Formats: sequence, structure tokens, C-alpha cells
Amino acid sequence: MKLLTADQIREADRCAIEDYAVPGVVLMENAGRGAAQIVNERYRSLCPGPVLVVAGKGNNGGDGYVIARHLANFGWQVSVLVLAERSNISGDAEVNLRILENSNSSISYASTAAEIATVFQNHSDALLVVDAIFGNGLNTPVRGHYLAAIEQINALQLPVVAVDMPSGVDATTGEILGTAINADCSISFAVAKLGQVSYPASRCCGKLFVVDIGMPKPLQDSIPSQYILVDEQCAYALLPERPVEGHKGTFGHVLVVAGSLGKSGAAQLCALACARSGSGLVTLATPQVCQAIVASAVAEVMTYALDDCAGGLSATAVGQLAPLWQGKQAIAVGPGLGQTDSVREVVAQLVENCPVPLVVDADALNVLSGSVDLLPAREPDSVVLTPHPGEMARLTGLSVEYIQNHRCEVARQFAQQWRVVLVLKGARTVVAAPDGRICINSSGNSGMGSGGMGDVLTGIIAAWIAQGLDLFSAAVLGVYLHGAAADHCAQQLGTSGYLAGDLAQHLPTARQILIKRR
Repeated sequence: MKLLTADQIREADRCAIEDYAVPGVVLMENAGRGAAQIVNERYRSLCPGPVLVVAGKGNNGGDGYVIARHLANFGWQVSVLVLAERSNISGDAEVNLRILENSNSSISYASTAAEIATVFQNHSDALLVVDAIFGNGLNTPVRGHYLAAIEQINALQLPVVAVDMPSGVDATTGEILGTAINADCSISFAVAKLGQVSYPASRCCGKLFVVDIGMPKPLQDSIPSQYILVDEQCAYALLPERPVEGHKGTFGHVLVVAGSLGKSGAAQLCALACARSGSGLVTLATPQVCQAIVASAVAEVMTYALDDCAGGLSATAVGQLAPLWQGKQAIAVGPGLGQTDSVREVVAQLVENCPVPLVVDADALNVLSGSVDLLPAREPDSVVLTPHPGEMARLTGLSVEYIQNHRCEVARQFAQQWRVVLVLKGARTVVAAPDGRICINSSGNSGMGSGGMGDVLTGIIAAWIAQGLDLFSAAVLGVYLHGAAADHCAQQLGTSGYLAGDLAQHLPTARQILIKRR
């Protein structure tokens, strides 16, 4: 699904009105009518109401007036609260407000917290609220009587329909600007907004709907696809053919460099995920002290004993890896390696000298946090980094809070600067390409918040690279299937208590579900 920033959607609106001569009032009518139809269908059991439409003074409020009119036509008992003086409403919004006035609709005006509180007391019987306060133009913290209105709405604990954007959300970054509406659903116009599907705002948006408002098709086609929400359709399109005459040599060979004493499980999970994701062959290179442990745990994976020192890799393991990476299509490095000086030397040598595409995670990322300048020595688009927000903070020097509020921006800037594919893990994982493309993942659930999940993801991505996908496509597909397997686990076991090993076992099922649903 294509996503737009606030600036992009404003430009699209301008083009529709100025270049294609579509009147703004027509776009507003189409938006409000389509939204009202969704509200009427989704909350049919609550009809005939009452419903309270809370409108701002701009075009988002105008959309709310259209919604109010059509809900009344559907039989709802509609009341409208305008968070402004009547004289402050102008343009297309004023046109639709006059229609409501001429229809003898129930309309209240309030521009102070006290006036707002009185209106809410008078409408304490409401069963549904429509939030039409702010649209996609908000970029400063909510203050004054608008803050009071949002707090009043949230305190009702009723279903709330957010018109275009939940008020209080930055439409581009997904940052919550002080406070925001907790919506049951959001109805976006023309196209989904980047901020609606980005963390942390995605937790405020509820179910997302997109309404066609009649933008001309040439205009829609001209909008760049820089931001994409990865859904089933998008993920399916990335799946490579798996020829019936294929054999283990057809589907790639992954080398996993992972493990140390006490952390051999991370190595096992990564190697298992490679195999479960369809890689034809997997070799796990691990410190000698761990080889017997991992060899007995994953029978289908070949193992190789690397020189060890104090339970982890020895610096001399560098010389052993060069022959090992010959004939491999991808290397996964990092899970469970530890952070000794020897590990740092081995990882640095791999990043600098290995010609095979790398997927770098966990302890190997921590090595890179002090040696990011090693990346330009590699060919562009030959490395995938998979940090969680804490690791990203170490890589960039930014705070975790800033990263979480600007996930797409931070990921894109890093990917472009260092010419890597960047997978910023977490709720709504972001995948950024060196050319500026951004994909936001739609699959997954809170049950993934447990140890070993990142090790599995590293193996998945490496496996898809080995099967012939470019690094960005492999990361996008891998992240989606990682979440889809977690969703399958949650359906069977609930969203708490399933393990990374359970998720790895469900990877073939997730792939098969994706195929069958298309």
C-alpha cells in the first residue's frame, strides 16, 4: 500500500484543485460521504446514535460537517461541536457548515476548556465520537482548548472515528504531539499517510480505512512510491519462483557466523531460521567449544569449528573464514558472538574484506557501532544491518526517544549515508534502502518481545538473499514473514509465551499461507 507524507498529500490536493480543476468542495464532499458510509457500516449496531462530531476550524472540520450531514441522512442522531467561533470558519468548510445550519442540525461552538466541558456534559449520552479536529497539517504540540477537547474525548472511553488522522498525530513521522486521540478506526482520504502506520502513532489509529475521494487517475499514478506499507499483496509479489526441478544447490548456501559459550542458542536459532526459510544449504561456523552443542541441536545444518579463546572466537578465526565464504550466497553474522576484542577483530575483517552479502545483527552490530567507517569500503548494497532501537542509538549517537519518534527519517538517512539496507526493528519495523525507499511492515504482534526473535530474523533475511533476492527485497520479505509466522503462533498460542523457536518452526506455514491467499 502506497503511503504519503503530509507534504505530499497537500501537494496532491493542490494539483487536483489547481491543475485538474477538481473543486475543493467536491473533494471534501467525496471524502465526507465515503467516511460516513464506513461509519454507518462499521457501527451499524449503534445506530440511530447519538453521535457527536467534534470539528476543528479547518478543512478537517469541513470533512466532519459532511460526515455529520450524511450520518443524519442514514438516521443517526447527530450533534456537532465546533472548536472555534462561527466567524472563524471559512472556505469549503464554511460552505458545508452552512448546509448543516440550513438543515437545522444541532451545532454548538466552544473555544474554551470550560465551554467544551459543558458541551460534553450535555452530550453524555453519546455512543460514538467522530474526531474531525486536525487533519494532516499538525506539526506542533496540541495546546489550549484543543488539548482539552482531546482529553475529554479520550476520557469518554467510547469508540472514536478519526477523520483522516487521529488528532494529535504528526502525519509524516507518526510522532504523538503531546497527546492524541485514541481511535477505534481511522479513515484516510485518497491514500494512507506515513504517520498512520508508523510507531508510536500506529497504536492510536485503530483499524485503517482509505476512501477514494475522486482524485484523477493520472495524478494518482504520478505520486511517487517512496513509502510502502508491506501487506500480503506486497509480500507475495516478492516471493521468488521455486522451480519444481530445483535441488539443494538451487536455493543457495548461507554461512552463519555465530555463537559463544552460553550463547549457542542464538547460533542455533539463526541457522534453523535459514533452513526453515528455504535455503538449500546452511553452514554454521561457531567457536570449537560450541560445535558439539549446535551440531546435535540442528541436524540439517552443517557445522564448522572455528578457533576459540575463552569460550568465544579467537582472532585467528579470520583466516578460517575466507575459505568458508567461498561459494556462499549470503553470510549471517553476529548472533551470540559476544563482544570481546577477538570478536571485534573478526567482525571488522568480515565487513571490510568479505565479498559475500552480509546480514549483520546483535553483537556484530555492537562492533560496528564504533567502526561504521568500515562500511564505505564495501560495495554499495552489500550489507543488511538489523538493529533494534537501542543498537540504532549506539550506531548513530541519537537518543532512543528521538529514534522512536522519527523511525523512517533516521533509518533512511543512515541507509543513504552508509549505502546499506537498514532494518530498524520494533513495532512497525522499518526497512530502508540506500536509494531512499522505505517499507513499513504490517505483520507481527507483541508476543515477539522475547529473546531470540532477532536471531531468527537474521537467518530469514540471509536465506532470502541466498535464494536470489536483492538485499532490500530480502529484508522486506523476511521481515514480513517473520511477523506473519508470529501472527500464526499467536493464533494458536496467544500473544504471550510462544518462543523464537516456535516462530522459526512456523516459517514454512507463513510462506504457504501467503501463497494460498493469493
